[in-house]
Amino acid sequence: MYIPYNKNLNLKARSLRNTNTTEENKLWYQYLRKSQIRFLRQKPIDNYIVDFYCPRKRIAIEIDGSQHYTEGGIMYDKIRTEVLNGYGISVIRFTNQQIKRNFIEVCEHIENILKNTADKKQSKN
Repeated sequence: MYIPYNKNLNLKARSLRNTNTTEENKLWYQYLRKSQIRFLRQKPIDNYIVDFYCPRKRIAIEIDGSQHYTEGGIMYDKIRTEVLNGYGISVIRFTNQQIKRNFIEVCEHIENILKNTADKKQSKN
C-alpha cells in the first residue's frame, strides 16, 4: 500500500527534530535509535508528521503532551489516527508521564508490538 510523503512538510519536520521534547529525546536516544528495527523521527505522512515511524512494520509512535487532551486535540488525534490507519499504519500512543515514570515498561510494550507485528511490504514513495 502506498504511503504518501508530503515534501511540503520537510522544513517543519526538520524543525521538530531539532526541538524534540525531553520525552521524545529520551525515547529516541535511549531506545528507538538503538533498535535493530529502523525508526524515523518526525516523518511526514500525508498531511501529518508522526513522532516516530517504523516503515518495516508500519507503526507510528506518538508521544502525547497535555495539548492532546483538550477537546480539539482529542478530535484532531482521532481523525489523524483514522487517516494513518487507512494507510495500514498502526498508531501507538504514550503520554509524557508514561515516558517519565514507566520508561522500561514503555520500551517493553514497543518491543512486544514489534515482535508480534508482521513485516509489511513497502512501496516506493
